[in-house]
Amino acid sequence: MLTATQLAFNIGFYAVLPYLATHLTGTLGLAGWAAGLILGLRTFSQQGLFVVGGALTDRYGPRPVVLTGCALRIAGFLWLGFADSTATVVAAVLLVGFAAALFSPAVESETAREAVRHEAVTGIPRAQVLGVFSAAGQAGAFLGPLLGTALLFVGFRAACVAGALVFVGVLAGHARHMPRRARVPARGLTGAAAVLARPRFLALCLAYSGYLIAYNQLYLALPAEAVRTTGSQDAVGPLFALSSLLVVFVQLPVTRWSAGRLAPRTALTAGLLLVAAGFATVAATAGRLPGPGYELLPLGVLVVLLTCGQMLLVPAARGLVPDLVDARHLGLATGALSSVAGLAVLGGSAATGALLTLPAPVLWSALAAVPLASAGLARWVTPGRNTGPARCVAAGSGTRSQSYEKE
Repeated sequence: MLTATQLAFNIGFYAVLPYLATHLTGTLGLAGWAAGLILGLRTFSQQGLFVVGGALTDRYGPRPVVLTGCALRIAGFLWLGFADSTATVVAAVLLVGFAAALFSPAVESETAREAVRHEAVTGIPRAQVLGVFSAAGQAGAFLGPLLGTALLFVGFRAACVAGALVFVGVLAGHARHMPRRARVPARGLTGAAAVLARPRFLALCLAYSGYLIAYNQLYLALPAEAVRTTGSQDAVGPLFALSSLLVVFVQLPVTRWSAGRLAPRTALTAGLLLVAAGFATVAATAGRLPGPGYELLPLGVLVVLLTCGQMLLVPAARGLVPDLVDARHLGLATGALSSVAGLAVLGGSAATGALLTLPAPVLWSALAAVPLASAGLARWVTPGRNTGPARCVAAGSGTRSQSYEKE
């Protein structure tokens, strides 16, 4: 059920989000900086509040948090579909993001718990179970844009309504099948100062923030560039599908290869450099293509390089967290990684939106500088020597955390 609902969750999400930027600047007539700010607010309301969703899950159990997240996502999508002013769009987008901040940590923690139980009963490694969960999410990210592309022939409102209906099904499934868990005493945020006082952890947060700012361009700069080069956003769905298919079929082989050959800091740096190379490709080829029919080639290269970089750096970043903070604050640090990155995206998206009217070489060169600078920061992320319960499943990576003393 958890795997199937993760699939459905991403179908509903990606049926709407890739087309939001064009809806904001086209249908609603917002300026580029305003559209960028709204997209950044959505990311921040999700990533920035992951730590809140995790804390609520610990206190009340996953069931009520998941059900609340589904209900808020339904309301948010319906509101977004009918919003006709900047204020209502902002409110709807914040609601959509906060719903994910509740739903995702709860579902991921429950999946990890079930994976550990399954491993104890059957001997099948938990990483294999979590890998299936991750692949289901990426399959949803593949199918969602295709559904959204088809629904756009009817209108953006139809895509939002369809996304809401998907979450009605997710809500019904969890309400019927998700068990109730005993409450656990809540942990406070008393370790925040101790976590944020660690320079190497802060360097990781900033490097990861550069990646998330770059990844957010799939929703902002990429649709704008597709419209600029082809005159329509029809190519956005297939480009998102390409990214998702790469993760579905290549993530596990890439993770196995990098874990055996690259130290985590090296994988983090290499991933950021690949992302920077993707943006630099668009900057270098803008206005220099050999002729018609090649317009989408640079964007395809961008998507491939960004996705390959993502597959390298995200597991590495998540796996480094246990070695950079005290084991007692691991949960807080994991949430802080997403929260700091979400805050950076809030400012970065507004800045990118303001740059969208610049010539393509200038825009994409500026975007390439962000992951390039983050790769420089990643060289400061040297693992510590923490021991104990910090050796756990790396959140979101689908692989077990390793010992990194070799670096």
